[in-house]
Parts: sequence; structure tokens; C-alpha cells
Amino acid sequence: ARHVLNKIPLPRNGDGMKGWHFAPDSGRTRYSDEPIVVGEWMEAEGGLKLCRNGMHASKRAIDALTYAPGALLCRVEVEGELLHGDDKFAGRRRRVLWMVDATNVLHEFACRCADDALALLDAPDPRSVAAIAAKRGWLRGEISNEELRAAGAAAWAAAGAAAWAAARAAAWDAARAAWAAGAAADAAGAAAWAAQNRRLTAMLCAEHRRKR
Repeated sequence: ARHVLNKIPLPRNGDGMKGWHFAPDSGRTRYSDEPIVVGEWMEAEGGLKLCRNGMHASKRAIDALTYAPGALLCRVEVEGELLHGDDKFAGRRRRVLWMVDATNVLHEFACRCADDALALLDAPDPRSVAAIAAKRGWLRGEISNEELRAAGAAAWAAAGAAAWAAARAAAWDAARAAWAAGAAADAAGAAAWAAQNRRLTAMLCAEHRRKR
């Protein structure tokens, strides 16, 4: 989905649609490789089309996570003509209102989702439980990357998909673990996914406040 971006001096009127967007860890746009600057508007040229051309975002953080190329979270405002999909929307212009590195938050979120999934089992495999504990130990700097990989491999061998996901890269793992927790509680359906979104949003906003 390649598009051309122009930096434009639009007024800060706050009338656009707010959303969530994850950017590459480099802090540069995904396709045009321009630096992302908080407060600076960027505009897509040409005809708008979801997934193809436009300035994209999602109303919910958990939906934005499924498209994340990295763990750099952006709270954004999108203006102009808007196109709406099931879990994202696109517009002509977008600016970042605030931005935060959410790497550790996403790892912890994945662990909590994995906890939820394993809590539904009568007797979760100890290797899956150990993988989640290992990830939290890794976040605290208590174990090495090699030890974390070993715990993840053991969880995979135990077929503990949610726990295994919690032992890998932040953005994709958080999305996979949330999906696994929701799938394990399939009877709750959309309500379970919404609950995970509330949890994730609260964690991300708390991280933003902490780092301001």
C-alpha cells in the first residue's frame, strides 16, 4: 500500500477523527520513509482506497495493533474525505497528536492475554506457564535473550499458543495473544475482544502519561 506524502501547514482545529496507528520502530513512515513529527500534518495524493492509498488509522487500539509494523504507538487525527472499513479508516490528511514507544507495554499485554487463555484450562501445561513467567523476567532484565528463547521453544512444544506468543516480538505477539485469548473464550465473541481493547488502551495511555 504505497502512497505519496506531502507535509502541509494545516490549522490545528481539532475537528478530525481521532484514531490509533502503529508506526515502524525507526520513527519513519512505512512506505515513503519520511520522519514522523508530532503535530505535523501529512497528506496522501491521488484517489483514496482502503489498504492501498490514504492516511490510515483505527478507532480502537487493538485493531491498529493487528496492522502494526512496529511498537511505536501514535495517537492520530485524520481529516478530509474519510473511508471506513471494519477495523480501520483512511482519510486525506493525518497528524500525530502524541507518540510513545510501547514495546514493553505490548509485551506485558501479551502476557496478560496469555494468562487469560491459560486460566480457561483446567490444567495448563507448566511449560506454557513458565514461558509467561520467563517473558516477565526478561522485561525486568532478570534473564537473557537465550533463556527467553528456550522458554518460548518449550511452550511451543507444549502447544501453548498464547503463552508461546507472549515470548516473541512485541507488536505481533500482543496481537496474536489477544486473538488467542479471545478465541479461547469464543462464546463471549466481540465482548471479549472489546474487553481486551479496553485493557490495552488503558495500558497504552498510562505509558504515555508516564513518559510525558
